[in-house]
Amino acid sequence: MTATDGGPGGSPAKRPVAGDGTSIRPMDVDLSTRYLGLSLASPIVAAASPLTGDADGLRRLGDAGVGAVVLPSLFEEDMLAEDVGLAAGLEEGSRVFHEAREYFPDLAAEKGVADRYLANLERAKGLLEAPVIASLNATSRGGWTRYAKLLGRAGADALELNVYFVAADASRNAADIEAEQLELMSAVCRDAGVAVAVKLSPFYTAMANFASAVASAGAKGLVLFNRFYQPDVDLDNMTVLPRASLSRSADLGLPLRWTAILRPILPEDVSLGLTSGVHTGHDIAKAVAVGADVVMMASELLAEGPGRVQALESALREWLAEHGYGSVSDLRGSVSAASVENPEAFERANYTKTLRSLERLGR
Repeated sequence: MTATDGGPGGSPAKRPVAGDGTSIRPMDVDLSTRYLGLSLASPIVAAASPLTGDADGLRRLGDAGVGAVVLPSLFEEDMLAEDVGLAAGLEEGSRVFHEAREYFPDLAAEKGVADRYLANLERAKGLLEAPVIASLNATSRGGWTRYAKLLGRAGADALELNVYFVAADASRNAADIEAEQLELMSAVCRDAGVAVAVKLSPFYTAMANFASAVASAGAKGLVLFNRFYQPDVDLDNMTVLPRASLSRSADLGLPLRWTAILRPILPEDVSLGLTSGVHTGHDIAKAVAVGADVVMMASELLAEGPGRVQALESALREWLAEHGYGSVSDLRGSVSAASVENPEAFERANYTKTLRSLERLGR
């Protein structure tokens, strides 16, 4: 037996209701899902943040029942800077004083950036029953593949490629940049030894085409979207300042739209993670309804603490039970672009309706 709720743009979306007429209790709702071939007890994944890089944060996330964690990214720039600094330190004074060699550090005892990252990965694996996903942000092909292999062999359950790139070079066109990135992604997916998800920005010239190409390159999942933190300007000192801001539920619209569009385009075995703007149980339900397998959360967990996971799961269970869904799998994709009667609601058709809604605010 089915009932209907209003879908995006007024299109009705079918939903199941218990066939025997009995109501579904929230406690009986199944929140389990699959992501990158992994079994997760919850669709809530702790995105990379200070919480996932800290032993206490990891322990609290595990106690709260998070579905998986993504460790903070391993940045190739950090390792290169460390190598340069070490080389400079070793050279300092060595040509002047023969005795300087006695002051050289014991390199075997020094832990570098990669060593500390692997130690955090090992610690996370020991603290959590949930899957641990390593994150990599590299700048060169050698860095991508070398560190991907390292993380895969070190026990990461999966790997997330954090593709953070600003196309500011006017001499390079979109086709060349995308071709280069696809080549790198293909090499990493081939060599990592674990399933790879690619965290994309929303700024590709033809998102649907590029997302399909990423999946064809071997990615087992896409994460939508990477938030590019915008700089600020210090007018007193006339300098550029880094600025990080937490997301809001209002930021959910962009990843929601593209998850809905991409779900029917991509192969069924390619997972979709939605991130940015997920703060409530309703936000999670919306993400799953358009086709997300998991939601990646950082801002809400940083603001409210890891214990917020339990409240969100409770709210999600209550909403699913109230609307006749016995599991998140029943809801998934019910209002993707392939499921609603008017798929243009996710495309240009919604533009004019949005503008008309603004007209009402001015009256």
